[in-house]
Amino acid sequence: MSEKSRKRLTIVGLIFAIVCLILLSLKNQVYYPEMQAREAVESAREKKNFTYFEGNRKPLVIFYPGALVEPESYGIWAKKVAESGYPVAIAHFPLDFALLSVNRADQIDRKGGYVIGGHSLGAVCAARYAAEKKHRKDLKGVFLMAGYADEKGDLSKSRIPVLQITASRDGVIRKTRLKENSRFLPENTVKEVIQGGNHSGFGAYTMQKGDNKAKISTRQQQEKIAEIMIRWLDSLNEK
Repeated sequence: MSEKSRKRLTIVGLIFAIVCLILLSLKNQVYYPEMQAREAVESAREKKNFTYFEGNRKPLVIFYPGALVEPESYGIWAKKVAESGYPVAIAHFPLDFALLSVNRADQIDRKGGYVIGGHSLGAVCAARYAAEKKHRKDLKGVFLMAGYADEKGDLSKSRIPVLQITASRDGVIRKTRLKENSRFLPENTVKEVIQGGNHSGFGAYTMQKGDNKAKISTRQQQEKIAEIMIRWLDSLNEK
């Protein structure tokens, strides 16, 4: 083997080792669902790249999880929304990172109407998906949990109904960015604040680094999320 070939193999080996270390590091940072969330998803079924809760009403609710948060973590509020009639599809992403597959919603049947949203980084990615005109067919609304739209997800000039839910004890979301990025949302955006809730409480998983301790239980925050979501979905059907 030539010296040049050996150098190439060494470089490839180093790159492979670095990638493995990065993947291992990310895996060790994943936030895992609590038992109550795992129990909630027992009533769901697995579709390709989605955890799916059945429902007999429209629109379909497509949800993008926050970065490094396992999909099952959102099972409690998702189950409650589905029990009210609205089907919920929680997307699965490579490495639990929505940025790696922003167009994941393309892989589920959206005919008949759908809303799309997410938590934290998942909310940013959902807004980006909705901002593309090719995805506007059958799109009924966008919802953002502890998240916002950015320049690539600019919805300000759209007529899409938008719901933004935040929590008063959120220690993760950047408050300045939340305020600044309001310019990317329509003027009639519905904004709801869960008093006493925190960032981690939008799911039911191990407390996120940097978050504040909530003043309400995870169960209470999940119930409030479901209540807000159902009320908003009902309002879309009234239009």
